[in-house]
Amino acid sequence: MSDTTLPASGRGASETASVLVEALPYLRLFRDKVIVVKYGGNVLSAKEGQPAVDEAAALASFAEDMVLLHSVGIRPVVVHGGGPQISELMKRVGKEAEFQDGFRVTDADTLDLVRMVLVGKVNRDLVSAINVHGALAVGLSGEDANLITAVARSEALGFVGEVVEVDPTLVHQLLAQGLIPVVATIGADAAGQAFNINADTAAGALAAAVSAEKLLFLTDVAGLRSVPDDPATLIPQATPDELDALVASGVAAGGMVPKVEACAWAVRHGVRRAHILDGRRPHAVLLELLTDAGVGTMVSRPDTPEGKS
Repeated sequence: MSDTTLPASGRGASETASVLVEALPYLRLFRDKVIVVKYGGNVLSAKEGQPAVDEAAALASFAEDMVLLHSVGIRPVVVHGGGPQISELMKRVGKEAEFQDGFRVTDADTLDLVRMVLVGKVNRDLVSAINVHGALAVGLSGEDANLITAVARSEALGFVGEVVEVDPTLVHQLLAQGLIPVVATIGADAAGQAFNINADTAAGALAAAVSAEKLLFLTDVAGLRSVPDDPATLIPQATPDELDALVASGVAAGGMVPKVEACAWAVRHGVRRAHILDGRRPHAVLLELLTDAGVGTMVSRPDTPEGKS
């Protein structure tokens, strides 16, 4: 009997088996490797003119991906932002959000709101979604155990921090205990002053500090484009030098700049590959890591062998 004459349930089982076989070499390749995943707050926010995002379903799908990776011996570390959620809270309290080159201008009052959203809301939601599947996730921020030390990025940006050091000791300890660290990107300087750290920048620095095999950015577009508004111009692969040129030419602009710069920095500092993916696509992480076809933009050094390893 040919496959085309199988009942529907038979075809489903055959397709599932094919997917598992396709995933097998990647499961072997990435076992015991650290994968840093930056989960952007814009994954949970619908763009103007698009249907509303089911936040609970999106969180549940992402949590399933993290738990599956953990279950097969891959060691995920989640770094999250919360930009749209911060802007929404600012709007509710009568503050207007202001950005410069993709970074949020952060005065003292805004910093308090940022901490409330990142540490008290988004971090808790991610940890809870993962822990539905078992006692796996631990929430922390860059202030914990001096994980992220920062200084002011510029006077004009206020309490926006530039990462000067990452101490991954706490993250390594959690990974050694079989746990999934979920990191809110608030850092502090030597005097204890807190700073709002761009989550893309923090993810790149943390990925390098833990010698991650891969760094994945989940956002609301399917990767970097040579024409930002044209999905057909997706750039499937790029080198750090090519990313620098895209930023200099203005092709990468706005909120994409920190992502592109973080990809380039991380790859130059030991991360094997970095990826920019559409996190609204169900199970985007699994599709990128465990299937032959990529689903976004992949960044690697020119001397890195071809393939997804």
